[in-house]
Amino acid sequence: MRDFIDLHSHWIAHIDDGARSPAASVAMLSRLFQAGFSTVIATPHMRPGMFDNDRPALERAYAAMGPHLEEASVPLPKVGLASEHFFDDVVFQRLVSGEGVPYPSVPNAPNAPHPPGVRRAVLVELPSSAFPRNLQARFFDLRRAGLAPVLAHPERYQPVWKDIGALTPLLDAGTHLQLDLCSLVGKYGRAAQRAAEELLEEEAYEIASSDAHKPEDVDAVVSSIERLEALVGRAERSRLLIEGPRSLLSL
Repeated sequence: MRDFIDLHSHWIAHIDDGARSPAASVAMLSRLFQAGFSTVIATPHMRPGMFDNDRPALERAYAAMGPHLEEASVPLPKVGLASEHFFDDVVFQRLVSGEGVPYPSVPNAPNAPHPPGVRRAVLVELPSSAFPRNLQARFFDLRRAGLAPVLAHPERYQPVWKDIGALTPLLDAGTHLQLDLCSLVGKYGRAAQRAAEELLEEEAYEIASSDAHKPEDVDAVVSSIERLEALVGRAERSRLLIEGPRSLLSL
């Protein structure tokens, strides 16, 4: 298939812990295209104190990749820019004030939900060991600001290892869940894999993404897509890799 949409990847060079060079960026995108992804959205980290990226810095880094992609001698997917926002106080204020980098909007996408007041979807990441206080209320605040939160790799958070019910308040706040595909093949350990499989059984995910950081990661992504289909079937694989991402890009 050639219609998969990847809404979580780190292919932009020299901006976070992703691609180390423009050549690695091109190689990663080429491999994702070969794996069936027709669209790949870059989501470099915005995490003060670790990756001190703001929106202008991310936009500059994305623009700098343009000539390298244009000169590539191999087929590449369509690309776009968003960010993986680490949900601390600084980044929260950026988001509600319009200084984040939500997903690009693709108007008139088919079968698109349009929740009242929501204009764009935005990828957020939480601390791995514990959820911040008042998280549900803050996710409601995002919705009031016109942003639909997409929670990156919930299966990798320790509260979810103990009980996937920890996500219920966030789902009640209108949060969409994003599966890190490679959780299905044990990349992040048995606890994350077990949580991912349980969330799949509950049909809790809206999208599945690569979270690729280097070209070699795509080998595990391919195996993970095969594992995903074995677990849930082709129709659900299509929903998570095509229809779900397309709907989020239509907000």
